[in-house]
Amino acid sequence: MKFTTSLLALAAAVALNGAQADEVQVAVAANFTAPIQAIAKDFEKDTGHKLVAAYGATGQFYTQIKNGAPFEVFLAADDSTPAKLESEKETVAGSRFTYAVGTLALWSAKPGYVDAKGEVLKANQYQHLSIANPKAAPYGLAATQVLEKLKLTDATKAKLVEGQNITQAFQFVSTGNAELGFVALSQIYKDGKVTGGSAWIVPAELHDPIKQDAVILNKGKDNPAAKALVEYLKGPKAAATIKSFGYEL
Repeated sequence: MKFTTSLLALAAAVALNGAQADEVQVAVAANFTAPIQAIAKDFEKDTGHKLVAAYGATGQFYTQIKNGAPFEVFLAADDSTPAKLESEKETVAGSRFTYAVGTLALWSAKPGYVDAKGEVLKANQYQHLSIANPKAAPYGLAATQVLEKLKLTDATKAKLVEGQNITQAFQFVSTGNAELGFVALSQIYKDGKVTGGSAWIVPAELHDPIKQDAVILNKGKDNPAAKALVEYLKGPKAAATIKSFGYEL
């Protein structure tokens, strides 16, 4: 009886360890919420591994990672933050790569409010313009670069409504607290078209490229699911999903 009990306990321990090895904790830049949710379903179905995601601003994730947060893979909204973590020996060597290149959009929840060339910005008839925190969110930084290029920094300064991340910036517009705002195209785009409201897809030359890098963090170095996720993101099925949300590869 004791022998059988011991075998059952051993089997339970092995099963538990296997379940842990098949789960990967991922810090995901807020702009990539919808794509990673779609990818996670395919990833679990195709590999058996489970992806557990937390969403937020890249700058905030950097602080959390430095303070010991249990993330194993980091999908950032820029390339500089993963590179910085790499230089600080916080990542698995050779694991960093660009998984997507983001696109910025000026968006309003109102159909017809934003014209195809973004002239609504210069008309300056709105009361509030939403952006993500440029110190923590690369899409917010890109938005400030666009305003600077268009010489609208001073004209819009008093009208800016700043979200902690790109999700909150989007929410300000979607709830009507801001007439328009700079968001990630992925938040309003699916299968080749804007899904609601009206938008101007901002030309890439108006801001620095939003190259989004992924990296395996030190906490994920011995987790097969972490390596599997990174490889999956480089594959054709994930690539098709990423492109369907308006990203370049």
